[in-house]
Amino acid sequence: MNLKKYLVRALHRLQKGPGYTYKELLVWYCDNTNTHGPKRIIKEGPKKKFIWFFLTLLFASLVFWQWGILINTYLSYNVTSSLSIGFKTMKFPAVTICNANPFKYSEVKPLLKELDRLIEAALERILQPTPGNSSENVSTPLDLELWNQIPLVLIDEHDKDNPVILDIFETNQTAAGNETDMDNKTKKKYKLAVKLCSHQGSDNCTYRNFSSAAQAVTEWYILQSTSILSKVPLHERIRMGYQAEDMILACLYGAEPCNYKNFTQIYHPDHGNCYIFNWGMDEEALNSSNPGAEFGLKLILDISQQDYIPYLSSAAGARLMLHQQKSFPFLKDQGIYAMAGTETSIGVLVDELERMGYPYSDCTVNGSDVPVKNLYSQYNTSYSIQACLRSCFQNHMVQICGCGHYMFPLPEGENYCNNQDNPGWAYCYSSLRASIKQRQICIDSCKETCNDTQYKMTISMADWPSEASEDWIFHILSYERDMSTNVTLDRNGIIKLNIYFQEYNYRTISESAATTIVWLLSSLGGQFGFWMGGSVLCLIEFGEIIIDSLWITIINVISWCKGLKQRRARAELVEAHTNLGFQHEAVGAVPGAEALPPEPGTPPPNYDSLRVQPLDSLGPDSDTD
Repeated sequence: MNLKKYLVRALHRLQKGPGYTYKELLVWYCDNTNTHGPKRIIKEGPKKKFIWFFLTLLFASLVFWQWGILINTYLSYNVTSSLSIGFKTMKFPAVTICNANPFKYSEVKPLLKELDRLIEAALERILQPTPGNSSENVSTPLDLELWNQIPLVLIDEHDKDNPVILDIFETNQTAAGNETDMDNKTKKKYKLAVKLCSHQGSDNCTYRNFSSAAQAVTEWYILQSTSILSKVPLHERIRMGYQAEDMILACLYGAEPCNYKNFTQIYHPDHGNCYIFNWGMDEEALNSSNPGAEFGLKLILDISQQDYIPYLSSAAGARLMLHQQKSFPFLKDQGIYAMAGTETSIGVLVDELERMGYPYSDCTVNGSDVPVKNLYSQYNTSYSIQACLRSCFQNHMVQICGCGHYMFPLPEGENYCNNQDNPGWAYCYSSLRASIKQRQICIDSCKETCNDTQYKMTISMADWPSEASEDWIFHILSYERDMSTNVTLDRNGIIKLNIYFQEYNYRTISESAATTIVWLLSSLGGQFGFWMGGSVLCLIEFGEIIIDSLWITIINVISWCKGLKQRRARAELVEAHTNLGFQHEAVGAVPGAEALPPEPGTPPPNYDSLRVQPLDSLGPDSDTD
């Protein structure tokens, strides 16, 4: 009871001035607030009081509506992009150079011998007017088991419900039970397609159609060669590729000579051996002293086009890419070609992108918060969204197909797909690559980097060497490479590259928050002041009346609980008196019976404590329990 008394006293002391009823509190607030509308409600006549009440309610609603819009705008975390131009000494980009052809045909030919015989025989059957005119060597049988794993077929889709499908190495086709020879007139209606089945002999097949037979042959050859090369050890694939000392004939950076030893070799599944200049893995990145072609990187390359794989590489030249230090080069997405027999000049401009992180954008600083395991971390390279997307695809392929694709790094303990161990891998790979759901999962899982550097290139080309100078240039380059007086180089294999900064101006595209907490507070205050004539102090007054209302509510609840307890005690006392009267009557009715005295030590009942006190007695100075 002492605690309750203390609490009631404390509440009374806090509650001074506004009054002890809700009506008194409301009248006091309207009369003393600095907000304009409520004062007029209590001071005007009945008609104006109604008008001011309606206007105050309307403008208060407008304030809360505007506040909702402003808060929602702030929580959307929009950004604005700003462009600034700076001038500084910049790091020269990492330059990755590869041959468009991944392997020397002279080295890889024993592995692809049967594959080449199959595609040559298939092309003869496609191009010959009649099957009987084929000039294929029948004395050496073809490896049709290799062909049947991923065959090429001819499809006539004029009748969508009953397409005609013909295997190239069969003399007849089946279409609704009819057999027909494939003559020249018939072949004009057919399209070449790659047949992919979940396993050999299965009816669960899909056909990849192509508008041109050249595309179909290239795609078929890539799938078949991928299966063959996936079983070759990495060191053997590196040996079969183009070596740096054979490919890089001359190198000059600024005024300093360089050679193939200044390049870092990596194996790229698409392009074989690639060589990176200024990667920054073992040494500090080089700075460019001045803009202009004289201060950039000059290279002379030999791509040895005469040793290309005929059905695997239909484009000839060097594939190159400019990128940041310690980042993996994804040449298939971001690389460019340099054509043989030309001098290609590449002027570079730098764009630096600075994105804001969470909650303004879903970017990552180093990929540590990305749920996809980065398979390219084995190269000790930095995170990129291309690495994440490919790692995600490879992880899904391992889970669904049971093996990994040859073009991407492998998770630990997994193997690359091949036709012998995984007969349906091509069907699984094709289905997975065409799956929109799978692509969306990877897009949702991967994040852009918050900071990125992009290199914008201006490319120009000229014939090199000129007809007047090609003799002495080819003689010198042949002698330096092969120590021979004979010319071993020609225009079809030589490329000259000039890579340099066009200027030292760089552009920085940075993001900043479109709405800040300062903007939010000023906008909220502006709306409140415009519609209600209020300020922060008015909000404090409103908070004060809410607190006072709580005090009054607590006091009333305590008083109600105390009155309820007293009423229960009075009811118990009345019941006790009634029972005692019945007991005395019973004793008087029994002869010789006497009333029982109270037990020793029992205190007499306190009747004063049962009086119910009125609510007005609970004033600030009341000491009543």
